[in-house]
Amino acid sequence: MRTAATYRRKFCADDYVAGVLCGNRAMLARSITLIESNAPAHMVLAEQVVQQLLPHAGNSIRVGITGVPGVGKSTFIETLGCLLCRHGKRVAVLTVDPSSTLTHGSILGDKTRMEMLSREANCFIRPSPSGGALGGVTRKSRETILICEAAGFDVVLVETVGVGQSETTVRSMVDFFLVLMLAGAGDELQGIKKGVIELADALLITKADGDNKQRAEAARIEFSRVIHYLNTPTAGWHPPVLTCSSVKSTGVAEIWDVIEKFRETIQRTGMFAERRRSQTLDWMREMLAQELWRAFSHDSEVLSKQPRIEADVLHGKISATAAVKQMLHIYTNNHDSEN
Repeated sequence: MRTAATYRRKFCADDYVAGVLCGNRAMLARSITLIESNAPAHMVLAEQVVQQLLPHAGNSIRVGITGVPGVGKSTFIETLGCLLCRHGKRVAVLTVDPSSTLTHGSILGDKTRMEMLSREANCFIRPSPSGGALGGVTRKSRETILICEAAGFDVVLVETVGVGQSETTVRSMVDFFLVLMLAGAGDELQGIKKGVIELADALLITKADGDNKQRAEAARIEFSRVIHYLNTPTAGWHPPVLTCSSVKSTGVAEIWDVIEKFRETIQRTGMFAERRRSQTLDWMREMLAQELWRAFSHDSEVLSKQPRIEADVLHGKISATAAVKQMLHIYTNNHDSEN
């Protein structure tokens, strides 16, 4: 019988690692919660867990899925996920909900929206708050992907918040980048940033059913023409434009066929492994930037003089550029004196 003491038990790194490797869903969820925590003690423990699980990761196909709000990302993911589960795949779905800039909270309702998929034994759905992170993903999305791979999931689907100015970060952590599009929503090129289209490995026009089927096909033809003139992210691969109806389950199997063909193509050329190596460096540089900012923003000298400098900026005494230089000078001088 489980007691309150059992739930209060503190786990060590080996406990988390063993739980993830044996497919314990509770420990998998706890491991991700640990990784997402900002508590200093948790961050140290999380680093140990990730380091031990790293050799067991990397064996999945990582698919990023983005699109404007209302395009049907959750419905598409549920339909695709159920299809893959029926074919014996183990699927991890990592969804990102935007955090409120006022309360910093998130709804985290993807399990409710994906009710059928959440009942699949071979599927694990993990909603996470964006925490204000740019790029449509969370600060710890890369680590979460590795944890799910170590747990034995064949396919990792990463749903972003939605297309915007900085939704392209997900491109740097997945193998295949799928952009979902809506037909008949006004000027097609204004509905999504050109830069996002240029990063897509495929475009998918959703809701191609009923009265919208003809409009979806017209949009597919239009986007096929547009994408022909754009730079593509993967040499030797021309991004196709397809249509689908997640509600009718039409066109969904075809997009998975495209993803598998893409993987086979870039594995043959060696680009798959090269892209993964490049993404690892991107991860390292991103973490370096975060750690530098953390060290800077917690520096005692910076904290003591920051209010005065900010007041000078607010009152127009110095420019923002000059203020930044002052604060960086304070930080470097403080650490020079320590050495």
